[in-house]
Amino acid sequence: MTTVIAVHEVNDVAHWLSSPKRAEFFGAHGMTLRTFVSPGGGRRVGLIIENVPSLEALKEALQGVDAAEAMKHDGVIPDTVELFVAS
Repeated sequence: MTTVIAVHEVNDVAHWLSSPKRAEFFGAHGMTLRTFVSPGGGRRVGLIIENVPSLEALKEALQGVDAAEAMKHDGVIPDTVELFVAS
């Protein structure tokens, strides 16, 4: 198992924080997460995703219809998603 940091922008930080979709999506894939926001404001947010079987498995999960629906609901701007893998 590995740990991944995901950083991206959202349309509305308050909505993103209050949404259960993110935890539902990652939980269905056996992953857990913690959320982060910039203390200076803005629309950039981050996640620490733990219990990731592999980067390939995470990328595959993020390509699914359920991921697209969760990201849309949460207001994630998909082309801003950047992943960092624990070394």
